[in-house]
Amino acid sequence: MATDNGGPYLTAALICEKILREKDEIISIIRVIDRITITIGGTLPPETPPPVIVNCNALISLKSGSVTGNRTLKWMLETPSGTKTLEQLIPILFEGEDRGINLVLNLNIQVEQEGLHWFTLFLEDQFLTRIPLRIFYQWIS
Repeated sequence: MATDNGGPYLTAALICEKILREKDEIISIIRVIDRITITIGGTLPPETPPPVIVNCNALISLKSGSVTGNRTLKWMLETPSGTKTLEQLIPILFEGEDRGINLVLNLNIQVEQEGLHWFTLFLEDQFLTRIPLRIFYQWIS
């Protein structure tokens, strides 16, 4: 049974095509995705598909709860082969209670293999969650 640790609380963690942030700080999430198909063309399928840059966005939303002060969010990528790379260290400020942060991350991921990619989030060294993104290659001749 899970216990309440006082916060911070993860409100949302997702990958999408586009995020709109209005003047009043309201966020709209457009086209949530967890799978991307990369189309490759040519006369013969390549043995090793070329690296491709995938452009998408991530939204990470946290509420403070009893936590206040500066913290660091760690954003890591794990490829299907198990390679882990530190993508970003993001400083954030928690103001307490229902106050929170909405991080909008522009992702430009260099994809070199198809399969399941995982984005893992840590607050300081505390695991928060993992977000999956499956990449498929589609051959068109």
